[in-house]
Amino acid sequence: MQHTERPWLFSYPEGILHEIEIPQKTLLDYLEQAVEVNGDHPALVFEGTAYTYEELADKIYRLAGGLSTLGVERGTRVALMMNNSPELVFSYYAVLGLGAIVVQNNPMYTARELLYQLKDSGAEVLIIEEKLYEGIRDELEEADLRHVVRARTASSQACTVEGLMNDHKPLRMQRNAEWMEDIAVLQYTGGTTGVSKGVMLTHRNLVANVLQVEAFMGVYCRYGKEKILNVLPLFHVYGMTVAMNLSVVLGSTLYLLERFSSRQVLEIIDRENITMFPGTPTIYVAVNGDPDIGLYDLSSIHTCISGSAPLPAEVKKLFEERTGAKLVDAYGLSEASPVTHSNPVNGKRVTGSMGLPITGTDCRIVDMHDGETRMPANTPGELIVKGPQVMKGYWNRPEETVQVLKDGWLYTGDIAYMDEEGYCFIVSRKKDVIIAGGYNIYPREVEEVLFEHPGVKEVVVAGVPDEYRGETVKAYIVPESSRVPDEEEIKAFCRERLARYKVPTLIEFRDELPKTAVGKILRRTLIEQERQKQEYT
Repeated sequence: MQHTERPWLFSYPEGILHEIEIPQKTLLDYLEQAVEVNGDHPALVFEGTAYTYEELADKIYRLAGGLSTLGVERGTRVALMMNNSPELVFSYYAVLGLGAIVVQNNPMYTARELLYQLKDSGAEVLIIEEKLYEGIRDELEEADLRHVVRARTASSQACTVEGLMNDHKPLRMQRNAEWMEDIAVLQYTGGTTGVSKGVMLTHRNLVANVLQVEAFMGVYCRYGKEKILNVLPLFHVYGMTVAMNLSVVLGSTLYLLERFSSRQVLEIIDRENITMFPGTPTIYVAVNGDPDIGLYDLSSIHTCISGSAPLPAEVKKLFEERTGAKLVDAYGLSEASPVTHSNPVNGKRVTGSMGLPITGTDCRIVDMHDGETRMPANTPGELIVKGPQVMKGYWNRPEETVQVLKDGWLYTGDIAYMDEEGYCFIVSRKKDVIIAGGYNIYPREVEEVLFEHPGVKEVVVAGVPDEYRGETVKAYIVPESSRVPDEEEIKAFCRERLARYKVPTLIEFRDELPKTAVGKILRRTLIEQERQKQEYT
């Protein structure tokens, strides 16, 4: 394709490849390469404990050996529900190493949310952190699981990750080219219907996106030399790709934190000479705002990629001033493994833009009505992308798959425009997804819970601007005249049924909601009213 059809190629800095070849390798092949090249190099550091690549591989293959005795084989769905930890890393790669499918689950999920994904995916095995298991063990009896494996536990009576690793010899499966198109991960996402869907990401998708990110970063990725600090949840596709998988492909060291603490982040960057620190805008806001930031040397960082939500210009400017690092805004979605766009680290970075299509990615802005006509520069339309990172489809949802995958093009549902240089800018979301603190929240799911409350007659949920989280969840409620609840009662009701980050932080009781002539609630009208209200306060 000519540059006139792909103007972003003119904007690529020197040294960034336009295309790359995706080898017939899985992530396990890259792990083995790291063992062969530099087996005693630190691969993973967690709470002061370091694992070399040889030790990491040994743990992974011993766990694979144990899981195989439980019947895990090529195509078996294995659900993971853990906070960031070495056990999560061991489990993820062990499942992939057997040719089985990782089913990602948010550790903040309630039993209700987890059970839906277990049943939808057909998961046969669940590997779950002990403290999470204890909270939902009774409800798990409803799931059609053959085995539950507990992680991070001192129990000697149960089937555990530690026990499987200790009791079995390493098992390395023979892989071949056919594996590349096999499903490796079911990454659950949602939509305007509120129905969570399993995004089918293949081994090829996962490898391709890591190599694309590496290529687009140009000279900044050095094999065996990077120290990546990660506080992003590894169950999320962003942390999975730009931290965990990238670190393995680079044969470098991943410093993993279970949860974010600005002080701990500053200490580790200073002490360990961290070179890369992917995050979200809320993470960089918190680091910028730490009162003792000036006491730490952060000059070792050269690259930070910000994703999951738009990066405010003032946050970027302040972080770069205080660290000397380059902080770039990027864009992606679960259906693309996830990265499709980024501002170039060593090139022109445009404030407010999600950047250029990364190496090997094609991109178009098309008419929102016919889905085909290409829009002129600076004219909004639907953003569609194509590349080796684009998903295979939605798990067991062929009708929804054909709605978003057409001739290899992924229809993102986001409204954007592209300037003459190929930089893309998000205008609005065709979907009503709320992005709060980097988490995707789907209004319909929250609304369905609120409708269960006896004091709620009508409700609509929307994302409203929030200085810290980007957006926050607000519920507009018309109460039943005979049963008027208060704000705290509503929040407590939601906390019992939803992950914490989905619970509305703002509640507004109204006599009526704005509607169309046919009775459809005008969500966008409420959002616009909220924006106007904030502008005048």
